[in-house]
Amino acid sequence: LKNRFRTNTISWLLSMCQDVCEGMDYLEVHSFIHRDLAARNCLVNEHKVVKVSDFGMTRYVLDNQYTSNHGAKFPVKWSPPEVLHYSKYSSKSDVWSFGVVMWEIFSEGRTPFENRSNLEVVNDITSGIRLYRPQRASQPLYAIMYRCWHEVLNTLVFRLFPVCTPEVNHCFTLYSFSFSSLSIPPSPFLLLRWCCRGLRVGHLSPSCWRKSENWQRIQNNTYARTAGLQTVFLLLS
Repeated sequence: LKNRFRTNTISWLLSMCQDVCEGMDYLEVHSFIHRDLAARNCLVNEHKVVKVSDFGMTRYVLDNQYTSNHGAKFPVKWSPPEVLHYSKYSSKSDVWSFGVVMWEIFSEGRTPFENRSNLEVVNDITSGIRLYRPQRASQPLYAIMYRCWHEVLNTLVFRLFPVCTPEVNHCFTLYSFSFSSLSIPPSPFLLLRWCCRGLRVGHLSPSCWRKSENWQRIQNNTYARTAGLQTVFLLLS
């Protein structure tokens, strides 16, 4: 990113975000928490495909939660408040880190909170301060990024995005409400993947969602059916 500063296309930057999101979605579906997601831990091959790597801190969990030992080291500038204060990890903390990775990508390799000490970052995050919008990130993209840093994930991931059409907004209002009562909701990375893909092609629409590989998986999702999302499926169909 640094070597190609200002020459990277927005489409390719979005493609990187989507690749990382797909990798994280795979981990979450298989009950893994990465715990160290950052641009430095992503590899790019000769075809410009990004792969998530460095699984030294990754943990397999049965209840989507993991509490690390007191005093264990962790990447402060990529961590949410519950990790900073209580050492509690979940797929939600990975979503927070993904937002920081998006920021790294669109700032083309800059370090988050680069002029702040770890203690200052902890104080900033606790008081509600978040990373600024990178110059190459559009406002709709930054809205997605910023919602990854919301302290209540259930209202973060399934909230309305300003780039959605009114019809899709209505669908995801129902989507958010239906999943709010579930103890094990489907992966939030599914929606993040769809948003990254939609921004790449220039729009977010029901047809965009139907053409994605997530469509059949969501239709067959046991938790989705339990939540009564047939209405959403009909609307998108």
